[in-house]
Amino acid sequence: MKMDLQLKDLFEGFRDPRVIRSLKSQIEQKAQKLDKKLYVMEVCGGHTHSIMKYGLGQILPENIEFVHGPGCPVCVMPKERIDQAIDLARMEDTILVTLGDMIRVPGSKYSLAQVRAQGADVRALYTPLDALKIAKENPEKNVVFFAIGFETTTPMSAALMEQLTQSGVQNLFLHINHVLVPPPIEAIMDSGDAKVNAFIAPSHVSVITGAKIYKPLSKRYGTPIVVAGFEPVDILESISMLADMALQNSDDTAIQYSRFVSDEGNLKAQKMIEKYMQTREHFRWRGLGDIPQSALKLRPEYARYDAEVRFAEHLSDTPVDDHKQCICGDILKARAKPFDCKVFGKACTPGTPLGSCMVSSEGACNAYFRFGNLTTEGQR
Repeated sequence: MKMDLQLKDLFEGFRDPRVIRSLKSQIEQKAQKLDKKLYVMEVCGGHTHSIMKYGLGQILPENIEFVHGPGCPVCVMPKERIDQAIDLARMEDTILVTLGDMIRVPGSKYSLAQVRAQGADVRALYTPLDALKIAKENPEKNVVFFAIGFETTTPMSAALMEQLTQSGVQNLFLHINHVLVPPPIEAIMDSGDAKVNAFIAPSHVSVITGAKIYKPLSKRYGTPIVVAGFEPVDILESISMLADMALQNSDDTAIQYSRFVSDEGNLKAQKMIEKYMQTREHFRWRGLGDIPQSALKLRPEYARYDAEVRFAEHLSDTPVDDHKQCICGDILKARAKPFDCKVFGKACTPGTPLGSCMVSSEGACNAYFRFGNLTTEGQR
């Protein structure tokens, strides 16, 4: 008899209360043996939202605590890069296209949404490949794709470049803002005041890169790292694995999300990225400052498609700091949590965001606001 696969069949087992209770019990038993508190940084904003949505922080023992990392690509985008997107959108006969969350992030004075309200042609994409279609439909205009994201979305920009270079289209340009996961982790750990001693590594990033990119970090900092899926059972199983590794003084990287992640990752995607992009010498991260070798740009041989080269005379590049009352930088560095911010939930809400952590659906402040009624006790 033929059975129809439903969406719930794909995730139901990973939210099973019985499995969650069993994992909770395992974690509590292991936690009793720990000789120091385990501060677990979940690097990815998707993990932060799952942790908050399902209240996973509330069921952990006192000596295991989640702290939030810099894995939200919108949250780490500095204001001056957003200002450049605005500069491009305001150019005559220009269409600026980008992924949805980016449109609402405030630059130094405006967001792309506000500039669009003023008359600029700013469009949200479902996939970067739509940029090529828009360029073909509007041959009289320059179309600029403001590309963002970690290693997860970088292959899509590379795929766009692959199609663009073969299409003969002359009016599509890319403004590359793709960033890398390992460098900000190094910056946080090297800062001297990070209390992180375990990591939950991003899952979607790791599908592309493979878990191998975290192994040097594990060895360098003597810190266990587990690549985890997004469901409650995934995250709790990862905590159980990290507790085991901490008890064994392990400085290794393990994969919980083995149904999709391997050590090597997607070699085809890695090769395509390497073909079109190279590492930038420097990139300034919002809240983290300048981090060397932490972002990508188009290779010189593709400069004719590079919006930063083609429209350089239109682009400002003055560093712009965050709002003085915003503590997103400290949140991204695991020095604070959203409820430590004086303007959280008051002057700063998803409707009136002062900082990037409140704007994005992956931002920690947005997660705390959405899944609210939180206290320091309730969400460690």
